[in-house]
This record gives sequence, structure tokens and C-alpha cells, in this order.
Amino acid sequence: MHQELDDSFAFETRLLNEGAYFRLSASDPEALPIHLSTAHNVEDLAGLEKRYQEKGFCYNRNRNPNRAALIELMNYVEGGEDSIGCSSGMGAISTAIIANTKAGDHVLSDQTLYGETVEIFTDVLSKYGVETTFVDFTDLKAVKTAMRANTTMFYTETVSNPICLVPDLRALADMAHANGSILVVDNTFMTGALVKPLKLGADLVVNSLTKFASGHSDVVCGAVTGRADLIKKAHNLQVLLGSQTDPFSAWLTMRGMRTLELRIKKQCENAAALAHALKDNPRVLKVNHPSLKDHPQHELAKKMFNGCYGGMLSIELPDDRTKMNLFMRTLKLAHYAMTLGGYRTTLSYPVLSSHDSVPEEIRLKMGITNGTLRISVGIENTEDLVKDFTQALETAYV
Repeated sequence: MHQELDDSFAFETRLLNEGAYFRLSASDPEALPIHLSTAHNVEDLAGLEKRYQEKGFCYNRNRNPNRAALIELMNYVEGGEDSIGCSSGMGAISTAIIANTKAGDHVLSDQTLYGETVEIFTDVLSKYGVETTFVDFTDLKAVKTAMRANTTMFYTETVSNPICLVPDLRALADMAHANGSILVVDNTFMTGALVKPLKLGADLVVNSLTKFASGHSDVVCGAVTGRADLIKKAHNLQVLLGSQTDPFSAWLTMRGMRTLELRIKKQCENAAALAHALKDNPRVLKVNHPSLKDHPQHELAKKMFNGCYGGMLSIELPDDRTKMNLFMRTLKLAHYAMTLGGYRTTLSYPVLSSHDSVPEEIRLKMGITNGTLRISVGIENTEDLVKDFTQALETAYV
């Protein structure tokens, strides 16, 4: 197929062609290579048609070897029929939602979500004739009351961001399917290592792989996994929107995911220990983590998560910005970061980050006060982590 050029061709011509292809076998490498090529050659039109039939690699925006490998891994991790790899978590969320709604549809969404997911419903879908109703998904009676004949999608998070409420996914799936709707679940906080929403009846799962899945705070990537027919619609839209992940990000995400099981179990252990320690600290007004027995969905979470409640929690401190700043500056291990799920413990302030665009009245209804801090727990020594938070609280809140 790849014909060699002889000396009859000019220097600048041969400069483009020499070394353009591997001459020796380079199959089965121990580490997956990164395929950065924007296109893959075919010999003639017959070869092109065969490539199309096989759904092989032609153009990077449509399909790429690294993205295909990530899809294979995500199908296993989440237990889905097919997946797409996306440029970010928001790329996954928006592609999944837009591909599966149309003008005249009604979406029923949990009221406590990542702020920019809310904006997809309120600022984007509303422009195209899709209406969204936000209710407390932990209140199944409220969900049932809000259902309509034209409700085509239920949308929720496995554990809500940042208040850590836990909806009954199996019950929601049953309600959605009885109404002819699909259930879409954001599983970013838990990942398929801890819970598989598809096994509980969800139709699509979205993940910000930027977070716990890749776990090293060095790549932005996302995925949608689920029913093959729904993924096909998402893939077709993705090709037009260009929301796919690039080869290097897919490769880097997969490298991080190889240690997912090791990392997330330690993060769960640390988060539970920190949550219990902070709950007993008189300087903390409230702690939100499903491992706590006074958590409103503790028993449901215990059943769904098999004792691993995730690496996220949130706390409520007194509404005193000066003391809150001193607390954050005094911490030696945890630092502020505009992300979550990395191997180090990080903090964020939803009022100025994930929920800064949410009106105060709605934000307070979600349970996010001016004293709320979200904590993404890392893999530090458990005792060191608890001591660090304790000493910082004692210093700031004298």
C-alpha cells in the first residue's frame, strides 16, 4: 500500500513521505500508544467503503483508536452497551441531554445538581422548547406529582453536588420507565467502581472523568455510557458538535483509571473518617456525608453503595468570611481547587464556584448556605488528614 519514493522525487516531496509509516510490526505494545493522527489512509475507494462498513478509523472527529479504547474501558466500568468519550464532563452532560430531547419535551430534574448542569436546562434547552421542572428527587411523592405525559427524561446525580443527598435510583428508574421516560444519572462522585446506576435501571450514565475516574487533576475528559440506541444518537450529535475527547486526553484518562479501585476505596475510608470527626467538632454546624447515621438517606446509601459512601462531603461553617479564610489558610494538607476527585484533598466554595450562577433563593433551597464548603477527600494518611482539619478549625474559630 505504501509505495516508496525514489530519487526522481524532489527533496521537499520526500521530506513529507520518508518515515511516514511504520515499516516493521509495532503491534501489541505493553503501553497503549497515543494515536494523534487526524486521519487514517485507505488504498482506494473499495478500501474506504470497507472502512465505513467496519466503523473503522477514518477521521479523528468521528473515531480514534484511543477514544475507542476508552469506550471499551467505560463499557466495562459502568456496565453499559456502548459509550462515547467527550471533551469534558460538561461535554458529556450536554451531549447526552441534547441528543435525547426535542422541542415540546418536559424534563424532570433533581433540584440539587452541579450548577452548570442546571444552566444547561434553564439557559440552553429552554431556548429550544424543552421545559424543565426541578424537584427534590429524594421525595418520590414530589417526583410523581411533577411527572407529565410529555416528560421524556429524568435527570439526577448518584450523590448530589455538594449536599450529598442520595436518590433511590431503582425507584426513579421504575417511575421513569412507567411513564415512557428515560433516566439519566451523573455518576461522577461515585464512578462505576462503587455503584453502577445502569444496573439499577438507569438508561444513560454521564461521568466527568476529570474527577475521581482519572484522579490525578491533570486531564479534562468525560463519557456517556448506556443503551446502544441512545448512545448512537449521542454519537451522531457529537460528530456534528465536535464534543469528543482528544487522543492524548483519552490516553491520560485511561492511565489514571488503572488505579481507580485503589484510590477511591482509600478516599471513601478517609471521607467517612473525616465526616465523623467533623460531626463531633463543635465548630462545625453541619456535615453532609452518607456514612453518617443521621444522614436522611443513610440506609439507602448503605444498601446501594455497599459500605463505600464516596470521597465527597460538605460542611457548613458559621457565615463569617474572615474566619473561613483563616481556616482555609491554616490547613496544611487541603487546598482550594476548582475541581474535585484528585489524589490530594481539596476544598471549594460553591457560592463562588459551582453554584455561583444559581440565584440565592434557589441555592438556599438546595441547602447551600454562605458557610458551605465542599471537600474532595484524597488518599493522605487518615490520622494526618483529621488532625489537619481539627487544628485549622481550632485556630480559626477560637
